[in-house]
Amino acid sequence: MTSEEELPLCFGDLEKVFPMQENGLRQTPEACFFHCPVKTRCLRHAMATKDGAKVEEEVIDRSEQAGLMNFFERWSRKKQVHRRVQAREKRRNT
Repeated sequence: MTSEEELPLCFGDLEKVFPMQENGLRQTPEACFFHCPVKTRCLRHAMATKDGAKVEEEVIDRSEQAGLMNFFERWSRKKQVHRRVQAREKRRNT
């Protein structure tokens, strides 16, 4: 599976390849994890979207709530995520 035509329909769809579970955490479904030959590329593509940035922010927020980072570290990481999203959008628009 290397050409765009051969990619599965769910390719890069964050809610299908990395859905939120009942426990509030995200997990790759078994069908993707064990049987999909493009799972790594697919997850990278999904995480490179605006929805992927929201997932990164979820992780940052959970880390702060668990006491693993302070306010300034949280602020700094969220700012990095925001800048990455802006840089991607700027590259796509040029």
